[in-house]
Amino acid sequence: MLRLLREPRWLGYLALALVFAVVCCLLGMWQWDRRETALTAIDRLESNYDRDAAPLEAVLPEPSAFDPDQQWTPVELEGEYVTDAQLLLRGRWRGGDVGFDVVVPFRTTTGAVFVVDRGWIDQASGAEQPVTEPATPVGPTTVVARLRPNEGQIAGRGAPEGQIASVDLPSIADSLARRGVADTTYTGAYGLLVSEGGAAPADVAIASRPVLDEGPHLSYTLQWFVFALGGFAAVAWGMREELRSASPVERPQRVRRTDSDIEDDILDLR
Repeated sequence: MLRLLREPRWLGYLALALVFAVVCCLLGMWQWDRRETALTAIDRLESNYDRDAAPLEAVLPEPSAFDPDQQWTPVELEGEYVTDAQLLLRGRWRGGDVGFDVVVPFRTTTGAVFVVDRGWIDQASGAEQPVTEPATPVGPTTVVARLRPNEGQIAGRGAPEGQIASVDLPSIADSLARRGVADTTYTGAYGLLVSEGGAAPADVAIASRPVLDEGPHLSYTLQWFVFALGGFAAVAWGMREELRSASPVERPQRVRRTDSDIEDDILDLR
């Protein structure tokens, strides 16, 4: 078999198998990284979701501060909603229906603004407006919300006046500053509403606990590594078949029978 490796044709096949194996290993590592990302997200959810709410200022000492490991951490805020700066976050799905999330700046007692996603509201059929107007509370209240990271801008997606395509906190902060609503807005994270005034709102559907799983990434990782070995196995099989076809086949030698052998056979039959 080593003799065949001196032939350019089989060297080319071996090089092709090597390239194929490298590509398969890279894809396998990519699937492994995706699994690690999914496991990290699950761990954050399990670690933070059911914690007791802590004051916002204790969890996020700076408006721009946010650690990804703080996702889903409940925070408590005291202050009031800035209802005249309320926004509708378009294109949000729930139970197979498309609607809006009601996004409202919340001015805390310190004067800083924290953006709160109060929950989902249905969209009117054939219109880009909600079925009913949200009834955001007016006046001082206490809000509990779970931290979510800034979504940023979505390229190529716009929204009409009073609506947004994503929770892009720096853009919201700039808009609030231009309108004189707030000088300081939290831009590292926003909150998914848990309760306001000690109870869940009746005008919107608050976000439910997400169901996360690691997915099939581990099995895909193993499959790609098996494919990588399969390329070399295919080359080895091809070399073996070529060696077998090149080996001469030994034919059994025919023994020439003499007249005496034939006479002996006749006598045996009597």
